[in-house]
Amino acid sequence: MNIVFMGTPDFAVPALRCLSSEHNVVCVYTREPKISGRGNRLNKTPVHLFAQEKGIEVRTPKTLRDIEEQKRFADLKADVAIIAAYGLILPKPILEAFPLGCVNIHASLLPRWRGAAPIQRAIEAGDSVSGVTIMQMAEGLDTGDMLLKGSVCITEQMTGGELHDKLAIIGAELITQFLADIKKYPPQPQNDKLSCYAPKLDKNECKINFCLSSRDLYNKIRAFNPYPAMFFEYNDERFKVLKANIVSAPQPNTPGTILNGKTALIIATADGALEVTQIQRQGKRTMSTAELLRGFEFTENTILR
Repeated sequence: MNIVFMGTPDFAVPALRCLSSEHNVVCVYTREPKISGRGNRLNKTPVHLFAQEKGIEVRTPKTLRDIEEQKRFADLKADVAIIAAYGLILPKPILEAFPLGCVNIHASLLPRWRGAAPIQRAIEAGDSVSGVTIMQMAEGLDTGDMLLKGSVCITEQMTGGELHDKLAIIGAELITQFLADIKKYPPQPQNDKLSCYAPKLDKNECKINFCLSSRDLYNKIRAFNPYPAMFFEYNDERFKVLKANIVSAPQPNTPGTILNGKTALIIATADGALEVTQIQRQGKRTMSTAELLRGFEFTENTILR
């Protein structure tokens, strides 16, 4: 089968790897390289780098709304476009360019989470299960018909990064399964009433609000690990919190109070406390809190705002 693949981050690479080994990927679309870091280095996306390694043509348009760009896309004359976290809106001429249309690998059991960050929002909300939906793309936001699903349990300790990696593999397996026998998977409409919106991750929501419950904060810390990571500020220095445990604490305490900063780092929440177990001091590497406390101390009874 002749395929156009459209994807950008690490999540999309396992699917591209599988598809390129079993089908003819005629072209890859991905986001344009970004200039960043020292020396204004040009950073290509993970999908770009993989496609380049395999000798597949790569295109990086800023938009697909341009008529000429839409014609270039249609001229590829592929059977189907496979999308995995591409990052650009696909207008109707793109969606209808090929006989089988555009099929999306979406990291949620639709219609549960629609939007940019379904992996992290599922953990943040305390969901016990997640998965991948292979869906036919439509003009709405993740509203197209469902074709095939695969699920995974969200364990009590699972982080956003760990769930991301599991779903990337499941997505690759499912899209391969789907293309092997398309007629076996008839489209199923979504129930819009069961959907939730998963907004893009925003660094402004990463400062820890200790006035929330321990459970809510625990879920947020897991969801935002490794990126963008929750944090608190202490003595004008930022500390990222990568892992924590819910612990009991004598009540009442003002939320944000450091209850222990010598032998462990325990901070009061609205209904108990969190023990920070993995931390990253500003400008330093990630380490266990026990390792940090060998040469650093948090003043007890300080209130983190």
